[in-house]
Amino acid sequence: MTILTSRLSLGQGPCKVVVKDTIDISGFPTCAGSAALADAPPAAAHAEVVERTLKAGYHIVGKANLHELAFGMTGINAWAGTPENPRYPSLIPGGSSSGSAAAVAAGVADIGIGTDTGGSIRVPAACCGVYGLKPTFGRLSRRGVMPAESSLDCVGPLACDLQVLMAFMAAIDPGFQLPKDSPRPVMGCIGVHAESAIWASIEGQLSRSGMARGDVALPLMAEAFEAAMVIINRETFRACETLLATGKVGADVEQRLKAAAAMTDAELKEAERVRRAFTAEVDAALERHDVLVLPTLPHFPMTAQDAFAGHQDLKISSLTRPFNLSGHPALSIPLEFQQALPVSVQLIGRLGDDAGVCRAALQLMGQVQSAGEEQQTGAKHATAH
Repeated sequence: MTILTSRLSLGQGPCKVVVKDTIDISGFPTCAGSAALADAPPAAAHAEVVERTLKAGYHIVGKANLHELAFGMTGINAWAGTPENPRYPSLIPGGSSSGSAAAVAAGVADIGIGTDTGGSIRVPAACCGVYGLKPTFGRLSRRGVMPAESSLDCVGPLACDLQVLMAFMAAIDPGFQLPKDSPRPVMGCIGVHAESAIWASIEGQLSRSGMARGDVALPLMAEAFEAAMVIINRETFRACETLLATGKVGADVEQRLKAAAAMTDAELKEAERVRRAFTAEVDAALERHDVLVLPTLPHFPMTAQDAFAGHQDLKISSLTRPFNLSGHPALSIPLEFQQALPVSVQLIGRLGDDAGVCRAALQLMGQVQSAGEEQQTGAKHATAH
């Protein structure tokens, strides 16, 4: 049972949800995939996102596995087990929300709730060939989510179907409303380095959509990646420092935590300067374009065999992590690829315009409906819940 750490049945309705095991469910321990937390007491209360999910009529069927302490990108977990990648079995499931992505890809759940501090929803979504949304920072409450304090982490959903993902967001967040009769968005393609086959697949989808587009340069992307690494290292070390003394933290995470201890106040101050500058840079680009477009991953995921052998790949988050720093909503969209390797495109939207990003994704993928059809679809989803 590597996809789920525990099976449960909470709430009613046909729509099944799994919840990443960094998110509290009352009566169950939050172990974060770590032997160091194996004896954690049961949570006394639901996290707010769990409360909202149950109130909206969804059925929670289990807690999902993850990369230990949500501090890794491969999804490998020697203690709790590694979720298999259902659609690409030879490849890593991606981390850290590996179980949430694998569960929806395998049909175990309609929705996987994950967390994303540096791509931890979008990377596994891309690896497993599903949709994954990192909402605007702070949009969904982190009350009851580990770590308790973070300036990067976001709670968000994964799903095989974009309409299902959007219906879930609308159900748990009344502010998530699709714009009606909005014009076709202008796409801004960010010039980033990625494997040519990935870009070719994305260019093909953009061409088929017929959407207007322009070119965008974000010169601070590389600096934003490094700044986000500094901040996640500092914040994760502060949250998990005491666990190192147990001697039960997995080797890869232990190594990262010990290295994170070396982050200085000067490095953190510089990272915050980059955060402000990069956020302004993205905002400026979004004044000229409705959404920004780039690959989710710069290269194809490594094999699970290589990951089990100890290889790491933090650079797989080089195109996702900068937008944790800036806080903008980001949606990973799976595309078909002729060589049966996962390819995903990522859309970035204006702060707070999460629904607009999803609407642009519908148009990009040729799934846009009329206003009347959208209302019927929304009513159908509401009835199903």
